[in-house]
Amino acid sequence: MKLTSDIRGVMPIAPTPFLEDGAIDTASIDKLTDFYLACGATGITVLGQLGEAPKLEHAESVDIATRMIRRASNLPVVVGVSAPGFAAMRALTRDVMDAGAAGVMIAPPNTLRTDEQIVGYYKQAAEAIGADVPFVLQDYPLTFTVQMTPAVVRRIVQEVPSCVMLKHEDWPGLEKISTLRGWEREGTMRHISILCGNGGLFLDYEMERGADGANTGYAFPDMLCDVVRLSASGQREEAHDLFDAHLPLLRYEQQPGVGLAVRKYIMMRRGLLSSAAQRKPAAVLTAAARTEVDHLLQRLARHDRRAAFVN
Repeated sequence: MKLTSDIRGVMPIAPTPFLEDGAIDTASIDKLTDFYLACGATGITVLGQLGEAPKLEHAESVDIATRMIRRASNLPVVVGVSAPGFAAMRALTRDVMDAGAAGVMIAPPNTLRTDEQIVGYYKQAAEAIGADVPFVLQDYPLTFTVQMTPAVVRRIVQEVPSCVMLKHEDWPGLEKISTLRGWEREGTMRHISILCGNGGLFLDYEMERGADGANTGYAFPDMLCDVVRLSASGQREEAHDLFDAHLPLLRYEQQPGVGLAVRKYIMMRRGLLSSAAQRKPAAVLTAAARTEVDHLLQRLARHDRRAAFVN
């Protein structure tokens, strides 16, 4: 099963579970995978930007991806393989594709500045990993400082056939989605899937601009699934009502640096992780921050009962 440009719905970005001593928590990998299967996810992404991939050894990365691929059964699993050089990227890609991954995700190095450099990089990356490997183009200028205009995205899509999906995380980025979909309608760009990131912070209107769903992390990925489903079925106000209820927590979790600590803390309280531990170096969630998150959960529970069952 390989990733195609027709993928829709929600592909949660899975955090990497660790025990307090920094060891990989395999039991929590299984819990997370089972939860994603049960909540309506249409795929899973592992070793993403907030999956702490740079803190892992190559063998650990392969083991984590392989365990989730096998557990996920028929769901496509995409593996983040971004690396400073193509040798490491190629090695990880080969190993996870052999294990059954549906495709890989590639972020741009922060050294790219011109349009030609960006397009050239993805041409070389596709050649390095193999033209038969579907890949996700990660457009996240807030973190990677690489600005991809809609025209650059179109060039990559047109010139690199193995690019099947855009992980859209530009901010502001609603007009970019509209532009790309407009080019598709005109026939000047082939269709690719557009799944959105940024913690889901703009998912309500991204769906209305033509996005196919979400490819991001959030402590309530089941809510993302519901919003995408409601929006796709034309239940606009219901989708917005649910999204609005979660917006204060989404905003809090989106804080740079501490966001993953917030997410893991909530997922631990939901019973999806046995520990909120991150592998060092890691941000620490202070007692004051935990109190604020607890308050946000209490308020959310008034509108979404899933938050009331957080232990």
